[in-house]
Amino acid sequence: MSDEQVIEWRRHLHRHPEPSFEEHETARFVAETLESIGLTPERPTATSVVARLGSGPAIALRADIDALPIGEQSGVEFASENPGVMHACGHDGHTAMLLGAAQELVDDPPEGREIRFIFQHAEELAPGGAKDLVKAGVMDGVELIYGCHLWTPLEYGKVVARPGAFMAAADFFRLTIRGKGGHAGLPHTADDTVVAAAAIVTELQHVVSRRIDPLQPAVITVGSLHAGDAPNVIPGEAVLTGTTRSFDPDVRARLPRLIEATAEHVAQAHGTTAELDYQLGYKPVVNDAQATILVQDAIGDRLADLDPIMGGDDFSAYLEHAPGCYAFIGAGGEHPHHHPRFTIDERALAIGTRLHVEVARRAARME
Repeated sequence: MSDEQVIEWRRHLHRHPEPSFEEHETARFVAETLESIGLTPERPTATSVVARLGSGPAIALRADIDALPIGEQSGVEFASENPGVMHACGHDGHTAMLLGAAQELVDDPPEGREIRFIFQHAEELAPGGAKDLVKAGVMDGVELIYGCHLWTPLEYGKVVARPGAFMAAADFFRLTIRGKGGHAGLPHTADDTVVAAAAIVTELQHVVSRRIDPLQPAVITVGSLHAGDAPNVIPGEAVLTGTTRSFDPDVRARLPRLIEATAEHVAQAHGTTAELDYQLGYKPVVNDAQATILVQDAIGDRLADLDPIMGGDDFSAYLEHAPGCYAFIGAGGEHPHHHPRFTIDERALAIGTRLHVEVARRAARME
């Protein structure tokens, strides 16, 4: 398998991104590529693909395939041809790396184990596609699962795999603020939902700093605030959406109650009401100790260290059914993940491809 082929696959996928639960052409491309290298693809859902090599207890390798609803501004020659959608998190690279690993393993398959290739849809949109695939049986017979993420804050050439909690639980919320709208020049005759919403945003920042144990990491981020359409009208409704991140189960359980109580009290003080819609997303990614040792041995002298991060990933759904490890592949870039100018160092694709292969081979030799 040439590194150039993996880059070519990645660039094709980058040109043709599809958002979560809409990855029809992406899944078709993956299935056709797997067929071309001698595997028989399965379609556990309409937008995901699984393939199996060999027989015996299974070693699963996972890549996510979806893109984000972001308009691309990277300036690369292979930029997205789908307006408003972009591979701004590296999933195009994840898919290409796993295709490259499949080719290498088909050419020289390990003995005594099945190698299962999982191309998962909808990692970016909670509740995520991993649950769908678990329900479809892709973890049946799996004794170890490995996945990885190209990570631009980490310099090229370095790889991180650490035991224990590595990525946070990721949950999502929507707050709807309602009041009596009115004329902007007569605010005393209306209930200003914009002011109430702004006050709620500010007050929510105090939940983590004053209501959560400072030794327990947590995040509350409001990502959007929408209200009104005209400069001289006080709208009757404002909507906030956001996300929470945590590791501790008790903290995770408290966050929705604290958000709801804070929003209701602040809204009431402004003569408005607040309604919370809270959606549990992904559990924390907690790497198995023994699986991580295996992956660290495969990484070798590229091994680096990194503190746990508050990003989330539904790889955690697989870890509920088999021990495994999730690694970060250094792909140093100027712009952060989920940014319209996001790019990766494509040299990292070769490292990620070979690590898939090496993990599979080492795991196949386990007794």
